[in-house]
Amino acid sequence: MQKHKTLGRREFTVASAIAVLSGVAITVSGCGGSSSSPATPTTPTTPTTPATPAPSADAVGTVGSNHGHSAVVEAARLAAPEEVSLDITGTSSHPHTVGLSADEIEQIGAGARVSKESSVDASHSHTVTFN
Repeated sequence: MQKHKTLGRREFTVASAIAVLSGVAITVSGCGGSSSSPATPTTPTTPTTPATPAPSADAVGTVGSNHGHSAVVEAARLAAPEEVSLDITGTSSHPHTVGLSADEIEQIGAGARVSKESSVDASHSHTVTFN
């Protein structure tokens, strides 16, 4: 006889979210309650195409003619693309920013190559390339 592990509400919610993001079907059995009669089986629904999983890693850009700048688009931003002005100061003594549109963030998340010119600061700019 196989022993089933009981999950608390938090563990179930986390496991469900992970399963949904990875396109796995979730089966719930033995939800508790005091009824002694077995659950009535339900008719399976038509499977849907699973959503594209959210990126699980940050996208790190390459900064041309670099001297301490760092260009990183966080995984959370890749999962919910929207326009951003990315600060690439890093360890440099001066700032630069790179403007990325929601479409460009989506392209970066999908693994496409995106190159953008940074702002001009300290009399120069940098080309930042993702992927």
